[in-house]
Amino acid sequence: MSQPPKSGSGRPRRPAASPTSRRSGPPGKTGFNKSGPNAGGFSQNGPKKAYPPKKPAPPRAPAAPASASDTPREGERIAKLLARAGIASRRDVERMIGEGRIKLNDELVTTPATLLLNLKGVTVDDKPVAAPAPARLFRFHKPEGLITAERDPAGRPTIYNALRNALPAGTPRVMPVGRLDLNTEGLLLLTNDGELKRAMELPASGIPRTYRARTFGDISQDQLEALIEGVEIEGIRYGSIDANMERRTGRNQWIEMTLTEGKNREVRRVLEHLGLQVSRLIRTAYGPFMLLDLPRGAADEVRQVDVEKFRKSLKI
Repeated sequence: MSQPPKSGSGRPRRPAASPTSRRSGPPGKTGFNKSGPNAGGFSQNGPKKAYPPKKPAPPRAPAAPASASDTPREGERIAKLLARAGIASRRDVERMIGEGRIKLNDELVTTPATLLLNLKGVTVDDKPVAAPAPARLFRFHKPEGLITAERDPAGRPTIYNALRNALPAGTPRVMPVGRLDLNTEGLLLLTNDGELKRAMELPASGIPRTYRARTFGDISQDQLEALIEGVEIEGIRYGSIDANMERRTGRNQWIEMTLTEGKNREVRRVLEHLGLQVSRLIRTAYGPFMLLDLPRGAADEVRQVDVEKFRKSLKI
């Protein structure tokens, strides 16, 4: 049985709004337009603001001609070329220039910054300088009691006294790579190339040097291993040192140390700082070159292929 519809049971429905009346607002206001060419962005219903036309950019001034200081310099410093030719180290070349010993086309060279493409016309003590020879490297087992210098004001014997008979015949003038003090023995490298010498001596090259030290005193492996962090002694900072105990007999021990800085008397000062007395110090390696069984006071030449391979690793 059907029931008649209930009256007054709900609120009367609002008439549907026309499409144009939805979200309408006062004219000239910005609103979000879901249709038309600006769909998805904001549109401005009011009139667009007029802007004055852009003025054309003024023409650029022509670039100024490069000055002499901006012009790339050609050649290399004469001090560098003479060092490479084995005449002397850069520092010694600078001193020789100051002494008036170096000329270019019969005129005195007054500054080590003189730029040259080659050594043509250059003389040292009025003798022409030959073109640089290929870099050569020699091992020398320096004995204790020799000065690592060309001459000694006190008249003590130098490494060159021993090298006269130790080097092979026909060896050019050579320079020591780094130094070993009077009481240190072992591997001393020698080269005829001033640039190679300088690169091997620079701490920035990071070339490891290895020493064996015979010492007396009390020391532990833990104390030696702490040197890997470096140590400061009397205001001087020494970098990382890899130190290991080789063998011990009572209070005497052999210690191996590898470092990369090579400050003056570094190994002795560090060991003395640890309370040890150093009775013997031997350098056993410099980079990839080792002393091995080279007899004391003897010298030999490193193979050319090994020298070139090493030079390339230094990027000089």
